[in-house]
Amino acid sequence: MTSRLVSPAARPHGLMGRLSRSATLGLAALGALLPSLSHAAPPGAFEAEPFGALANGQKVSRYTLRNKAGLTVQFLSYGGVITAISTPDKTGKQANIVLGFPTLEGYTRDSAEGGLFFGALVGRYANRIAKASFDLDGRTYHLPATEPPNTLHGGRNGFDKKIWSVKKLSDLSNATGAELTLVSPDGDEGFPGTLTVRVSYILDDSNRLSIRYRASTDRPTVLNLTNHSYFNLGGEGSGTVENHVLTLNADHYTPTDDASIPTGDIAKVDGTPLDFRTPHRIGERLRSTFGQMRHAKGYDHNWVLTAPTGPAPRLAATLTDPASGRTLSVFTTQPGIQVYTGNSLDGRYAGPSGRTYRQTDGIALETQFFPDSPHHANFPSTVLRPGEEFDHTTVFAFGVQP
Repeated sequence: MTSRLVSPAARPHGLMGRLSRSATLGLAALGALLPSLSHAAPPGAFEAEPFGALANGQKVSRYTLRNKAGLTVQFLSYGGVITAISTPDKTGKQANIVLGFPTLEGYTRDSAEGGLFFGALVGRYANRIAKASFDLDGRTYHLPATEPPNTLHGGRNGFDKKIWSVKKLSDLSNATGAELTLVSPDGDEGFPGTLTVRVSYILDDSNRLSIRYRASTDRPTVLNLTNHSYFNLGGEGSGTVENHVLTLNADHYTPTDDASIPTGDIAKVDGTPLDFRTPHRIGERLRSTFGQMRHAKGYDHNWVLTAPTGPAPRLAATLTDPASGRTLSVFTTQPGIQVYTGNSLDGRYAGPSGRTYRQTDGIALETQFFPDSPHHANFPSTVLRPGEEFDHTTVFAFGVQP
C-alpha cells in the first residue's frame, strides 16, 4: 500500500500531528520530470561515460542529461552525486551552478575526510540523529557516531558513498531521465531492514529537474532522503552567495541546541533572522548575534514548510541572483527544508574553476523530513513499515529574470 503525505499547511502546531511516510506524486500535473547529460550530447539525449574507479576497483560512470532548451545535468553512479547543472544567465551565457570537483578523487577525498556531501544523495537518514541511536517498536538501534555523539547523514558509509545502478528512463514525454537503484541490506550502518531505494532524476523541457525518491523495506525502519547540492546561481567559482535573495514558504522552524540537535520545539520565525517569508539577501543577517545563528555559525536550520495539503509538490523556496538573473524555485512533497550556507567550507577544496571553496560560496536547499525525528513524537514520522512505500518528489525549476 502507498500512504499519502498530509501537509503541515496552515497549522503551525497542527503539524505536530504525524505525517505519513509517503506521498503520491501527481505526474500528470507536473509533467515529465528529471535530467543528466554531457557537453556533446544532442538535445533530449542520455549519455554515459567512464569517470574513474574507486580504490577497490569499482568503476564509476558519469551521466549527462540535456533538454531541448540546452540545459544540462550531470551526475555520477558514485553517491548519485550531481556534479554539474548548466543553465543560462540573463545574457544567455551558460554556467555550471553547483559546487563540485572535476575528478572522482575530489569526491572520494571529501568522503574520506568526514564529508561535506557535495551534490550527493543522502541516506538512510539525512541530517542528524541524536546520540547515534533510536528506539523503534521496543528495540534500540545503534548507529555510527559520525558527528560525536550524534549521527550525521546516514553514518560512515551512507548512500553518498555507494555505487548506484543506473538505467535510462525510456517512457518519458518532453523529458529525459534516469533511475538510480540501491539495495541497502539489513543492518547497514545499524539501520534495520533490507531497503530497496529507487531515485529518478528527470529533466524536462521546461527546465525543471525533478528528483523522485521511492523506497520499500522488509522490516520496520526509519528513513529520510535528500540531495545535498550546493547552489551558486552566479556560477561555480564565482564567489559568495551572500547577495543571492532567498524566500522560504515557512512560518516556523525547529530550534536546535549547540550541537544542531532539535530541542523538539516548533518556533515562529517572527522577529528572527530566520524569517524569509519575504525576500532577503542571504548575507543580510548572516552574522546576527541571535543564539541559533551563533550555534550554527550561519544558517544550518530546518524550516517547517507552510502550504495547502495535497499530494503534489508545493513551493518551498525561491532563490535569485540579481547579478546573473538566474532563478531557482524549489517545490517538494517533503515537510521541511534544511538551508545550509556551507559553514564548514574552509578552503580545503577547490572546484573545476580552480577556486577554493569557503563559507557562503554555495547554499544547500535540502528538502527532507525533520532532523532527529525518531526522538520527537511531535515531528512528522519517518517510520517506514513493510507494505508501505516512501514516495516523495522535489522539483528544482530553473529560470532567468532581466
